[in-house]
Amino acid sequence: MMEEYFAPLEADRFAFPEGRATFGQVVRKYVEGVSFPELEGAHIAIFGVGEERGTVQNAGCAAAPDAVREKLYALKTGRYAYNILDLGNLRLGATLQDTYAAVASIHADLIREGILPVILGGSQDLTFAQYVAYQKLEETVNIVAVDASFDLGATEDPIGSDTYLGKIVLHEPNFLFNFSNLGYQTYFTGSDQVELMEKLYFDTYRLGQVQRDMEEAEPIVRNADILSFDLTAIRRSDAPGNGKATPNGFYGEEACQIVRYAGLSDKLSSFGLYELNPAFDEHGQTAHLAAQMIWYLTEGYYNRKKDVPLKSKTDFVKYRVALKRADQEIVFYKSQKSERWWMEVPYPNSKVRYHRHHLVPCSYHDYEIALRDEMPERWWQAFQKLS
Repeated sequence: MMEEYFAPLEADRFAFPEGRATFGQVVRKYVEGVSFPELEGAHIAIFGVGEERGTVQNAGCAAAPDAVREKLYALKTGRYAYNILDLGNLRLGATLQDTYAAVASIHADLIREGILPVILGGSQDLTFAQYVAYQKLEETVNIVAVDASFDLGATEDPIGSDTYLGKIVLHEPNFLFNFSNLGYQTYFTGSDQVELMEKLYFDTYRLGQVQRDMEEAEPIVRNADILSFDLTAIRRSDAPGNGKATPNGFYGEEACQIVRYAGLSDKLSSFGLYELNPAFDEHGQTAHLAAQMIWYLTEGYYNRKKDVPLKSKTDFVKYRVALKRADQEIVFYKSQKSERWWMEVPYPNSKVRYHRHHLVPCSYHDYEIALRDEMPERWWQAFQKLS
């Protein structure tokens, strides 16, 4: 039973009187003296994983989940029919691998129930556990990480918050279709790692590139099954609660915008927020920002349009663009519900498991590029992975 994985929250700390229009009042929480919440019909399940054995230079991040809850449950609710659970805090395994196994098992069960798991970490190596859950579901997945660096590490390095991506790449069986990084900072990565990411056909977007046009980040995030957000990607002035916080990074409102994009995506089925460290958090500022990010995630979730063209193309306008120089036709779909765009990328019949990835989220800008008889970079990157 799932209940066995979790420790209940302190009743006095997270008790909110009825009648207050706050998250603390509407979220069904597993607290002391209360039965474990029923999963049936739930939309989102929050749970804390105070695991920091894999962290690098950020000891103390294990205390983050309850710090975020204190701020989150004081926030006002919107006008939605909320059905959100808080399952409590995971009982950590005897080893780090035991914790990963528990997180993966819980994730797989929640996803099967149609529930969006939201992890309050803990360290970012828990992304590995998010990924392993999909092995149980037998699905190839896309991961988007908002991070100032790539966390590849060396083959011989043990798994940790700065090496987890390398372990995902090497994991067998491999069911990673694509990895995208949003917000990397070159002085933390180096040209050799950028070249390696290109060889792996992964998509990487520098901090300045994303900040110049935040709307262009939306199709990237919309393509994610898993979103992993390292709070180190946010500048120290907005999120000081991190042992590795630096002067540059996303602004707080940009972080909230990215997370709202994630919530809006019908494809997203796993979310993790990592590396918050209350020991460094001045006046609880980072915990408050993290709580607002979760607020925006739920706000996006309850504004989903259910307009994925893979399921039905009834509510879409189809556009065909013939590229003369490439001797290629690109088919675009525009949703009449949300005005979001997708483009169709061909794939060999022998790779039927990639079917769910051949309709690639894009933007109107990609359509404009095609009209100029140029190949959109997003189309070409997807074609290389599918072929």
